[in-house]
Amino acid sequence: MILPTRLFLHYLGRLRHLLEQVQAFDEDVSGNRLHPQMAPLLQQARTAIGFSLRTSCPLARREIVSFSEGDATLRNVLAELDATAQYLARIPDADFGAIDAARIDTVAGFASLTMPAWDYYLMYAVPNFFFHYSMVYAIARQAGVAVGKADFDSYHVYPAGFTFA
Repeated sequence: MILPTRLFLHYLGRLRHLLEQVQAFDEDVSGNRLHPQMAPLLQQARTAIGFSLRTSCPLARREIVSFSEGDATLRNVLAELDATAQYLARIPDADFGAIDAARIDTVAGFASLTMPAWDYYLMYAVPNFFFHYSMVYAIARQAGVAVGKADFDSYHVYPAGFTFA
């Protein structure tokens, strides 16, 4: 079985790396948006972090927790990310044993949803996590932070100076 925590822990680590790249480049980038009607970088990061918990907790038959505290500062978001990763890492694999029979209730914008757990995980929660995670990457990249695909997933490797242009 693919455990939700494995996926989220890997990409929360990548999110931390991206946020550290933003911090080293210019912390002001953390307030940037791709579009005026979209959330800024730090809110996108917080939403991705939240989706890792909104997904893993119900799938592990736990109440959803949050480690979001204080204003959306880079320091607070990094602390939230670290606390979330520590929490997810402590969920025993056995807690996910009832996924096949579970149904998950959630809210998507203004819609109330009830879905089989695997549908919730694969078709709703993971795509939403990656949407917000990708927005962090895109906002950072658009602002000039030197990040690439390897920073996004830690698997890709390109030679120095490589470009798709």
